[in-house]
Amino acid sequence: MPLGELDWIKQLLVCPRCRSTLVAKPGGLNCSAPACPYHAAMTFPMAGPWPVLVDFERSVVNREKVVAAAEGAKTEGPEPAGLVHRLPAPLRRVWKPPNRVAAQNVDLLLRSLLGPAPRLLVVGGATVGNGVSAVYRDPRIQVIGFDIVGSPVTQFIADAHQIPLPTGSVDAVLAQAVLEHVLDPALVVAEIHRVLKDGGIVYAETPFLQQVHAGAHDFTRYTASGHRYLFRRFEELAAGPVAGPGTQLLWSIDHLVRGLTRSALAGRAVRGLMFWLRTLDRLVPPSYAADDASAFCFLGRKSDREMSAQEIIDYYRGAQVPA
Repeated sequence: MPLGELDWIKQLLVCPRCRSTLVAKPGGLNCSAPACPYHAAMTFPMAGPWPVLVDFERSVVNREKVVAAAEGAKTEGPEPAGLVHRLPAPLRRVWKPPNRVAAQNVDLLLRSLLGPAPRLLVVGGATVGNGVSAVYRDPRIQVIGFDIVGSPVTQFIADAHQIPLPTGSVDAVLAQAVLEHVLDPALVVAEIHRVLKDGGIVYAETPFLQQVHAGAHDFTRYTASGHRYLFRRFEELAAGPVAGPGTQLLWSIDHLVRGLTRSALAGRAVRGLMFWLRTLDRLVPPSYAADDASAFCFLGRKSDREMSAQEIIDYYRGAQVPA
């Protein structure tokens, strides 16, 4: 995988509080700005191989838990593969089919990146997402990955509300199934806009009709219009449902069974048996899918122009149009 080398990444990193350069100190990294609290009084620790660049005073991320989890990942290795990954390939594709929407949009993103060694930032990149593996196979791309946990495909630990990278430092950003897990998605999108170079590309997928799937770290859902307005400072290149009403129904049945049986395993089992509901997505016209999708995607280019409130009203593409 074309992951950027950690030594090179460290030269690029900045303080999440004031965006000044960092200096190596015993036990971690410190901010170089004398007025910053992270200059001397506090240090950004190292947790295993990962620098932990979180402004803990302004984040829900807990310092002790993050460091302990990273140290555990270093000593114990990656977590064992889940049930889905242990299934034979044909069954795995039935249980979790390939995300063709992501694959198509990632292909567009990669073809839009010109010049030598473009930098692509993966926000919330502790795992390689469904449909985006081409990013890690393209030899041209320098991938920079971070999450609030360390993993083999991340180079540092950070909070997406304060991305520890300089302004205009990356050519593209990938944020798949991330924005529902942050407290302030608008702030995270503003940070994505900031770190992108002029004309940089963003690809994001965010749920609309999905049940809670990360416990206490699941906060937000977006309609198609709401998702577009979240990225109002970007020119749209592509947008639409990632999965439609059939997939959304499958989520609901899974969680209904969980509630009735008090068993997540029972819910997953019924979900596996009713996998065919996903095929109904193909029968629903795009306008109806826009009102009842499981999730939406957005591919856009950084712009100096901001979409207006009236424009987002006119943007609506669903079936509920006044007669």
